[in-house]
Amino acid sequence: MHNSGFRHLVAVELERRACETLRANIAEAFNPEVQQAETLDSPWPLIEDDIRKVSFGKWRGDVDVVAGGVPCQPWSLGGVHKGYEDARNLWPELFRVIRETQPRAVVAENVKGLLRPSFKPYYDYILNELRAPFEERATRPGGEREDWHAHDKRLRKALDKDRVDPTERYDVKYFLVNAADYGVPQVRWRVFVVAFRSDLGLAEWDFPEPTHSDAALLQAQADGSYWEEHRVAKRHRYTPDVSANDAETAERTHRWQTLRDAITKPTKLGEPKHEKIEHPENRYLHHYGWPGAREYPGHTPNLLDRPAKTIKAGVHGVPGGETVMRKSDGSIRYMTVREAARVMTFPDNWELAGPRGEKMRQLGNAVPVRLGQVVADAVAAALRPHLREHAEQ
Repeated sequence: MHNSGFRHLVAVELERRACETLRANIAEAFNPEVQQAETLDSPWPLIEDDIRKVSFGKWRGDVDVVAGGVPCQPWSLGGVHKGYEDARNLWPELFRVIRETQPRAVVAENVKGLLRPSFKPYYDYILNELRAPFEERATRPGGEREDWHAHDKRLRKALDKDRVDPTERYDVKYFLVNAADYGVPQVRWRVFVVAFRSDLGLAEWDFPEPTHSDAALLQAQADGSYWEEHRVAKRHRYTPDVSANDAETAERTHRWQTLRDAITKPTKLGEPKHEKIEHPENRYLHHYGWPGAREYPGHTPNLLDRPAKTIKAGVHGVPGGETVMRKSDGSIRYMTVREAARVMTFPDNWELAGPRGEKMRQLGNAVPVRLGQVVADAVAAALRPHLREHAEQ
């Protein structure tokens, strides 16, 4: 969002290490007594707290976009699948922030598991509540909250009404996208929910078309241009089959970025030292080895000449999940934190706080920067004419 020109009025984060990372790079503690976030280059005012304890009323009328990643654990394919019964289900908090700030747009990101058939009724309810966030869930006498099924029925009736203030309704769309299709060197399927306030007339907005493809990567490997670009020895090259459809797609897209691309561009990281401490002479932050890489069924290495697999927050008892890579000589090793950060398209000067496991967890929970910017650029382009109109009034 920052890279796309959005000025952060406030950021809220609960995790201690994530807050340390933000403060080390781009944030400062929120102070209600002083003026903050005056320019795009100002530090982000950061509230380190549970979002359920934070009031957002002071920013009402000043907010163009509410953007956030609702915790994925209730819906993740790797989780326990409690869904709306999970205490970490913070969709209700997103709707509260919308009611308190009445933003022009909303961007929310989550995992593919949210679209699982067993969760579909609740997901439809989420979208309905986003369309009509001011139709609040009722609290019955005695403090008992209205059942979400009953609330959903009321929402559907409310959405059928014609005479409603359009500033209290949102046009909502959701999109399942693969980060690799937008230049991220990683296969990472995620759901984006994008909503625009109905008075803006942006109901026809659509997610940007993919700019990269597997077909273009296969074509570049088949014609040898990929191997020449990386100066890969001929004994390590291969020639994949390319169909007519692949060739057609390759002509109109860039190729998928690979793990080899990530660790060599814009500069080559090189082989890390296999020690657990940072070295002052090390050119790159967090680029040091970690011993004990293993391969077993369900936990296989990343391949250099394919996009990396999804960077995870921690599975198989290994912090960072499947962050093992197979080198050109056939041996395996763990990816370094910096290599994982490259796969997530974070800049090399971005410092991550905490021990290795915490660094990897932050990366696994993040949105790839490049993918986030694709969404932010498109939202900014849609809003810009309306911001000019607002400034002229």
